[in-house]
Amino acid sequence: MNLRLIRSVFTDVSTIGEMYIDGEKYCYTLEDPVRDTKIPGLTAIPKGHYRIVITHSPKFGRDLPLLLDVPNYEGIRIHPGNDATDTAGCILVGKTCGKNFIGGSRKAFAALMEKLKGQTEINIDIEEMEK
Repeated sequence: MNLRLIRSVFTDVSTIGEMYIDGEKYCYTLEDPVRDTKIPGLTAIPKGHYRIVITHSPKFGRDLPLLLDVPNYEGIRIHPGNDATDTAGCILVGKTCGKNFIGGSRKAFAALMEKLKGQTEINIDIEEMEK
């Protein structure tokens, strides 16, 4: 399964994008701001191609998607949340979006997990539109 995240709205507070699954638009995303210099827990991961595995998250107490081999980052997951205070570098998913906010996150995440279940290979490409 191939996921594609296209970042399109950049503010000092967050980064909003759209996630596609196998070429079809699926949901909105929210991440920390994209920065030239990393601030731990407050910076979006670098754009690029990453493998994803589903593993147990001790922090959340359940299985979540985990991005592998993200340069200079550890524990980057996809999970529910609504704004930058919920992300700490991770990717949040939602069905609606506003300024520095996404809504319908729990429903979007539950549906995403259903799609990912049983997949033997999951990849994500993270791209940015021109700022």
